[in-house]
Amino acid sequence: MTLPSWDGLLLDCRLATLADIGLPYGQIESAALGWKDGHIVFSGRQSELPAKPEELARHIESAGNAWITPGLIDCHTHLVFAGNRAAEFEQRLNGASYEDIARAGGGIVSTVANTRAASEDELLAQSLPRARALLADGVTTIEIKSGYGLDLDNEVKMLRVARRIGDSLGIGIRTTFLGAHAVPAEFAGRQSDYVDEVCIRMLPTIANEKLADAVDAFCETIAFTPSEIRRVFETARALGLPVKLHADQLSDLGGAALAAEFGALSADHLEYTNETGVRAMAAAGTVAVMLPAAFYALRETRLPPIDQFRAHAVAMAVASDVNPGTSPILSLRHAMNMACTLFRMTPEEALHGATVNAARALGLADRGTLEAGRRADFAIWNIEHPAELCYWIGGALASRIFVGGQSIAAYSRGA
Repeated sequence: MTLPSWDGLLLDCRLATLADIGLPYGQIESAALGWKDGHIVFSGRQSELPAKPEELARHIESAGNAWITPGLIDCHTHLVFAGNRAAEFEQRLNGASYEDIARAGGGIVSTVANTRAASEDELLAQSLPRARALLADGVTTIEIKSGYGLDLDNEVKMLRVARRIGDSLGIGIRTTFLGAHAVPAEFAGRQSDYVDEVCIRMLPTIANEKLADAVDAFCETIAFTPSEIRRVFETARALGLPVKLHADQLSDLGGAALAAEFGALSADHLEYTNETGVRAMAAAGTVAVMLPAAFYALRETRLPPIDQFRAHAVAMAVASDVNPGTSPILSLRHAMNMACTLFRMTPEEALHGATVNAARALGLADRGTLEAGRRADFAIWNIEHPAELCYWIGGALASRIFVGGQSIAAYSRGA
């Protein structure tokens, strides 16, 4: 008799595979999910299993007709930082704009001071609870950007902390170097010199130490110009690093088209993107990342061009944008709800946006759907329909979370 070779098998499932099988959510009823060596080996109707369950897997259990989805993927976060900016929240409520606060020395620069002052261990201790909150919400892969160090040592510190979060929690982490996030105080009045610092000193060192999976930048009137972004992207391309861009959030500087020109993995925010930019993204295969929590926190009124993205078949992702100033949110599912209520995305679009398209936005082809060959990253939910993942505002809906076929407890592991 052949011994069972699969590591695990869940029976009595309802699967929202998110695969393109011609059904809403890629759903399969009366299903089973099997995995081996961290990857899915079976995802389909239980009646189509190739043998009796006991002949296939060493560990077998019933899911009790629960819904299972791919693990959620948060493809845009600034999760590693020290301190917070609650005082700025009050200022905005009293009439100050995001630009007013930034020009007065607040905003990103204030978080830089706190982050620089924290040791690596202190930064990890402050950041881990935020990552645990996302994990408890069903997130199995998190992109984490630097950008609150703004000098080589502190940018490196942030990227190392991001990697340590993955080791501590047993989840997937993708790191993104965001040195071109703001101009630090020591370079005041010398923005071009700071761009030189990013391109000549920071980027080559970070690439050489393999600390970043991608390079991001902030293209905006209060940040960096398109020509400065072009220098950063040309340097990243020469170093073999993919790029992404904070684009067209507060004004239309042609950021979406610029990102597409460089074959960016994603362009993010996009409230002011014009149709030329949408068409360029479609041609380049650049993912549009929706960040509705920032839109909400800033009380913006200009909506991203959702209908144009649909019309031109631009893949739309949804992310939390966790950050201390403009998106103090600790739930990707809440961001998915906001994508539906504020941006009028459908629940199915939002779930695709936090799985399939989020994986694309990170350049990851090994996750995002429940299909054979993909990583066994999945969540089991206490719901009666996949739309509930966007319907409920908050609440603990995930009953179990698996990463690489291993059951993960959101709060079980220390730093």
